[in-house]
Amino acid sequence: MSSSTPQGLSRFNAADDGTARAALHEVCASRSWGSEVLAQRPYATTDALFAASDAAMAELSAEDLAEAMAGHPPIGRPKPGDATSNREQSGMSGASDALKEEMLELNLAYQEKFGHVFLICATGRTGEQMRDAVRNRIDNTPEQEREIVRVELGKINRIRLTRIAEGDAA
Repeated sequence: MSSSTPQGLSRFNAADDGTARAALHEVCASRSWGSEVLAQRPYATTDALFAASDAAMAELSAEDLAEAMAGHPPIGRPKPGDATSNREQSGMSGASDALKEEMLELNLAYQEKFGHVFLICATGRTGEQMRDAVRNRIDNTPEQEREIVRVELGKINRIRLTRIAEGDAA
């Protein structure tokens, strides 16, 4: 391993399988994704880790995607005490009560139609942007939405993997 490997990535590479698997589960709740990424250690670069993540994400079945989505709270309702979901959904923290109520209604309508939470890479997005996204996506077919979710999960995974590679928590 070259000395240019980020310190966090070096720790991840050196971690025992159980510790590394737990870190990956914090990134993505899909066991298939985690097993695939784990199997390709060690990673010389963050880009190599991203490539493995993207390849594993592309191969997930509908059931694997459902498992991955189950690890994400609804937009506007991050898990209490979960610093990651609070950080990622910070765009909703300053939203008006009316916007929060509208997001709740849209989340419920989306979940009723698709059978899972509305998933979007919320990092850096405002509450209004997230509301507009759910409004735009609610008319999609389940097949269209599954592929959009796959892309959004990939973005979330990259953000979380970056935190591991840089030595921060997932």
